[in-house]
Amino acid sequence: MKNFLFALLVCFAPVVVAAAPLKVVNVSAPAINCVFNTPCTIAVNDTTDNIRMSTGGIGILKSRTFKGLPGSPADRLFAFEYLLDLRNAVGATAVSCIDWMKIDFGEVASLDFNGDSRPDQVFVVTGGGIGTVGIASAIQTASNIRFNFTSPICGGSAPGKGDSSFFWGLASKQPPELVTATLHETSGATHVVKARSPGFRRSDNDSSRERRLNPKRLHDAYEVNRFSGNFDPWLLAA
Repeated sequence: MKNFLFALLVCFAPVVVAAAPLKVVNVSAPAINCVFNTPCTIAVNDTTDNIRMSTGGIGILKSRTFKGLPGSPADRLFAFEYLLDLRNAVGATAVSCIDWMKIDFGEVASLDFNGDSRPDQVFVVTGGGIGTVGIASAIQTASNIRFNFTSPICGGSAPGKGDSSFFWGLASKQPPELVTATLHETSGATHVVKARSPGFRRSDNDSSRERRLNPKRLHDAYEVNRFSGNFDPWLLAA
């Protein structure tokens, strides 16, 4: 019986998902617009939320979405762009800096963003727009993506003296919905702010057997029911 219980715990242990790097390329505006609309003009929808920095001052995270139009390489896809703006975040006691952002995004659509006929996943608008800090790497683990900046984005000693990222973006088959993103300060402080990402859904179908089992509940139920013949471990999924 103990061997049976051990086998169940091994079989139903959470699966470790490997982190995968996404391909990041630099692009310029308005050329990047042509990927989503052949006249190279786009109509955008912006959402912003304030970031209250740990040493004082308020920054902004901007989420920008727009749709790929018929005839473009991104036809029927949705673009998601982000901008971290700390230009007017003036610290009361010191200057705070943010070095990465994480967001639940789901599946990323690959497109040729920089015109080299190769698939890309993340584009950074380093020309023709605002900002000075780019994306060093984008690492996806399951549905979550962590964007690491090329250098920390910091507030300033006076209004207009802080840093801003470039706009960076991705594409998805799914339309946008309101979510939250996590921003990490170099001090270790974190901020959870409103953002937008694709509205994907995870399956709730029990037959997929993807729910996680609670080992303690599994053991207790097994001890009570092992002689009844009614032991079903999937009723104990957390």
